[in-house]
Amino acid sequence: LNRHLRTCGIFFLTLLFSLPLGMVVMLLRRCRFKVISGIVKVYIAIMRGTPLMLQLLVWYFGPYYLWGANIRGYRFIAIIIGFTLNYAAYFAEIYRGGILSVPKGQYEAAKVLGFTKAQTFVRIILPQVVKKILPAMGNEVITLVKDTALVQVLGVAELFHVAQTQSGRLVSVMPLFIAGVFYFMMNWAVSRFFDFAEARLGYYD
Repeated sequence: LNRHLRTCGIFFLTLLFSLPLGMVVMLLRRCRFKVISGIVKVYIAIMRGTPLMLQLLVWYFGPYYLWGANIRGYRFIAIIIGFTLNYAAYFAEIYRGGILSVPKGQYEAAKVLGFTKAQTFVRIILPQVVKKILPAMGNEVITLVKDTALVQVLGVAELFHVAQTQSGRLVSVMPLFIAGVFYFMMNWAVSRFFDFAEARLGYYD
């Protein structure tokens, strides 16, 4: 049970932090100041261009090799930092793609109608963006479910790691099968949630 909770904890904490951070990254990516947008572009390129496993290792071993620090309980913190920064980069690009897909005429029409920039974004642009990015967001969230298995590289006994250990001890594939069912059920729940959300926003089609 603890392994299931740990896997779910990594999943939900990553979403909790990476979804809003991705929005911040997207806004900085679109910033008019070239220095800021340039730094953000480099960050996104690094996060998307290097393996998540390597990023987790850097976040875990980095403080030790740089400052000789050995912080108690840092392993789990390093995992959340690594996952959050990685997925925030992907979510930022998804947000940006959704905003760019909205015709500029809608901004102009809202301005003519007297809407402020904030009102235009919240009432007109955001609902359409959410509808457009749902499929891509669903894919990323499903990938996140499967990526939680990578934390075994830091010695964290999450579900898949325990399944591998038990499979070797029992000389049976049943533990791996059970782990697979758990991951499938999580992804099925995620898929159903995004299907429901898409249906609710169907009036934007």
